[in-house]
Amino acid sequence: MADLMRFRDPLRGISSIQRQMDDMFDNLMSRNWPVAVGNMPTMDVYTEDDKQLVAEVQAPGYSKDDIEVSVHEGVLEIRGEKQEKEGDKKKKSYMVQESSSSFYRRMVLPRQADGDKVDASFDNGVLKVVVPFKELPKPKKVNIKSSK
Repeated sequence: MADLMRFRDPLRGISSIQRQMDDMFDNLMSRNWPVAVGNMPTMDVYTEDDKQLVAEVQAPGYSKDDIEVSVHEGVLEIRGEKQEKEGDKKKKSYMVQESSSSFYRRMVLPRQADGDKVDASFDNGVLKVVVPFKELPKPKKVNIKSSK
């Protein structure tokens, strides 16, 4: 009597894993998933007339005093932190809280940016940081001498 060997399909579990991965991505992309993505303020960065760099940060709910702008070694840093009053903490009992109380943005400035002359203003929840460009030296033409 011959012994029968049972054949196990080595790829048998793949379809199960694939289904689990599909379910996971469907859950991540569905609107029913609780959004835990930070409420990082959006930032637009552009140049105006090639004379300055402008960064505009949409920071509704923040005040001018909640935001700090600094430039250090060619890097622009923008920090925001809402200061909740002690009385507000006691009154609120959150069921869901999706708002963020702080943010941090960092950007390496182009070499022609003048970090010493940065200007920042805050109006209606929009922070506008203006970094002027330095006048870069023009290329110097080098005369080529004859070797004779």
